[in-house]
Amino acid sequence: MSDLRKLRNIGISAHIDAGKTTTTERVLYYTGRTHKIGEVHEGAATMDWMEQEQERGITITSAATTTFWKYPTEQGKAIADTQEYQINIIDTPGHVDFTVEVERSMRVLDGAVALYCAVSGVEPQSETVWRQMDKYRIPRICFVNKMDRAGADFFKAVNEIKEKLGANPVPLQIPIGAEDTFKGVVDLILNKGIIWNEEDKGMTYKVIEIPDDLKEEAEQWRTKLIEEVAMYDEKLFEKFGEDPDSITPEEMRAAIRAAVIDMSFSPVMCGSAFKNKGVQAMLDAVIAYLPCPLDLPPVTGTNPDTGAEEERKPNDNEPFTALAFKIMTDPYVGRLCFMRVYSGKLDSGSYILNNRTGKKERISRLLQMHANKQNPIDKVVAGDICAGVGFKEIRTGDTLTTEDHPLILEAITFPEPVIGYAIEPKTQADVDKLGAALAKFLEEDPTFRAETDQETGQTIVKGMGELHLEIILDRMKREFKVEVNQGAPQVAYKETLTKTVEHKEVYKKQTGGRGKFADIVFEIGPREDGKTGLEFVNAVVGGAIPKEFIPAIQKGFEQSMANGPLAGYPVDSMKVRVFHGSYHDVDSDALSFELAARMGFKEAGSKAGAKILEPIMGVEVVTPDEYTGPITGDLNRRRGIMKGMDTKGNAQVIKADVPLSELFGYVTTLRTISSGRASASLTFSHYEQLPNNLAEEVIAKAKGLKK
Repeated sequence: MSDLRKLRNIGISAHIDAGKTTTTERVLYYTGRTHKIGEVHEGAATMDWMEQEQERGITITSAATTTFWKYPTEQGKAIADTQEYQINIIDTPGHVDFTVEVERSMRVLDGAVALYCAVSGVEPQSETVWRQMDKYRIPRICFVNKMDRAGADFFKAVNEIKEKLGANPVPLQIPIGAEDTFKGVVDLILNKGIIWNEEDKGMTYKVIEIPDDLKEEAEQWRTKLIEEVAMYDEKLFEKFGEDPDSITPEEMRAAIRAAVIDMSFSPVMCGSAFKNKGVQAMLDAVIAYLPCPLDLPPVTGTNPDTGAEEERKPNDNEPFTALAFKIMTDPYVGRLCFMRVYSGKLDSGSYILNNRTGKKERISRLLQMHANKQNPIDKVVAGDICAGVGFKEIRTGDTLTTEDHPLILEAITFPEPVIGYAIEPKTQADVDKLGAALAKFLEEDPTFRAETDQETGQTIVKGMGELHLEIILDRMKREFKVEVNQGAPQVAYKETLTKTVEHKEVYKKQTGGRGKFADIVFEIGPREDGKTGLEFVNAVVGGAIPKEFIPAIQKGFEQSMANGPLAGYPVDSMKVRVFHGSYHDVDSDALSFELAARMGFKEAGSKAGAKILEPIMGVEVVTPDEYTGPITGDLNRRRGIMKGMDTKGNAQVIKADVPLSELFGYVTTLRTISSGRASASLTFSHYEQLPNNLAEEVIAKAKGLKK
């Protein structure tokens, strides 16, 4: 796209089952990308191309596609008078186990469409996604979907966006009818009604006067919209004071666009993607209100050579800078690296620098993606989202630049896994294949971990939830033909120190000839600033320990944190202050001091009030009234702490914090209790101290395994 003003990089994100993939399918159809609408429930959606996605009807990996939309230069004018805009769309998963896919997509988007179900309103994963958008400062528009469903309530959804997300939603449309009578919307900017034609299933529409029974309500919402716009734009504020009706639709659109890019408010629209209603208007809004790469501040990064902060503008003449945000292995093409180009241009077959490894890489081919299909392209320019082939070594979050202009962009941060399984190959033939499969998944998915337990020799795989690991084991079986036996789920416990103690550690070893000697005196305890990792303070004065040994002491403590003093679980954060010690001219070396630090940690850690921490999940159950008692009783038995109850339509919403260790197989139990009528969503919340009696069991079990 030569004119960046006509480019939009957007994501469609929401809670599971709000209709993201269905909406994306309609977008592909209307923009001429596909000639048949693929339905999720039939397992035929273009963007859900993985077998597991088609079977389960859920999105697992974020899929990227490029499409074009003809946008009327003046709203309401003939479609012939249009300009073509390029839209790069990323369809993201709604399930919390695949948060990584949402996180990495958010990092590279310019704008987003936040989707809500008109019946369920704002659901837990919608809140998580909204927070991710806030974190990356992504301008967004809201689309209330499923307006044709029983129980649909547009105004309730708008109210929840305001209350639950702390957002400032501003409706640009209000619905004409709801549930099975939903047939159109009132466009508050044009002050006209839009009715979809049923004969072509909502593909076309006609503009009408606002129905009499809606005139008063439409007038109220239009006044609110004009007030919001006038509050944002000073010139319009003056016009508003003189005559509110003198503000033209063009002026309103320009002010709404500026306010969206500034994140002052989020416009709200409505429709029913499944019934083809409202998707074209949403596409028009994407063009009208979401930013192009030129509307956003230049991307900034750190020069690895000088340490100085530099910025790159979205311009083809700037040095090439791109961020690798996803790695995928294609059976025909090999390893694909998805990247977002922030500046400069790159030709197919060129060399680039991977700033993490410091190595040159040749990109043999560049591809424009359409779900899991690719179109080869000769070059990419600023603003593009594309895939490259030919990388020898690449990871999610790597910055790619030209050799003479290195830069490191802010990396993407990913949550730690909370659940694990022990797995072992069924046959000897599966052993080698297992290694290859694990290497591939580790490369593709930054929230997946695989490690070998030194004591038992078993392979432990860790992920974000039961579904996450279930999909990975399923993919192992299908893509790599690896059969494994899996153990019971294991919780990712952590350890923490609760008090500060002082300790002296002397490491002495005398064998014939040169010996080993190190002596350190230190304080160890919890960090006061609440951050994770090791806070290391060197308070040694007067050369009691030579400077060159201090990094070895720090390294010793850092490596010790992987195995806590109680049961060998990782220690999340601690503070160490080394303030005294001694050394021997001949026998002391860096290794002696590193070993002294490790031994000192083992001895002092248990004295520093070490405790076990367990992951707590936020559970939200939506259930018919009659099952509330049994469900809350069951959550209490699982050590759940009730956080409150709401009413949503004719259902109850129960919120609780429940330890992950008590939630294995919960969804099956919930189905039994509620005869299949209740649904639950589980989101990782925080870590909390494990009660003493249970901590003793966990410690005994961990020690038993190691024997």
